[in-house]
Amino acid sequence: MSIRPLALVVEDSADQITLLTRHLEREGFEVFAAVNTETAVAAFEDISPTVAVIDLLLPGISGEECVRLVRRRFPDCFVIVSSVLDTAEYPDADAALPKPTRGAELRTLLRGVAR
Repeated sequence: MSIRPLALVVEDSADQITLLTRHLEREGFEVFAAVNTETAVAAFEDISPTVAVIDLLLPGISGEECVRLVRRRFPDCFVIVSSVLDTAEYPDADAALPKPTRGAELRTLLRGVAR
């Protein structure tokens, strides 16, 4: 039995978590979802994500800071930023996934992720 790679989803919308989880699981990922940066950071000791999908507009600690924290803790993690904001406002990430999220776009981005 092989262990599936982990995807970290940091998103405050339950609908978006459900959508992203469905797409990521179809692509072979186990998913750990956090509704804010604080919850994601609290799990850092127990997770090792291959990919992270991070919303920029989060309550509490910003999505931009979440991207920095994930990069610092998991330097090999493929970071995808997802937001309704203009992509010009996205922080440095490996990929951008503008909302509304489409499964085909996410699938295309995940092709570059080693699993």
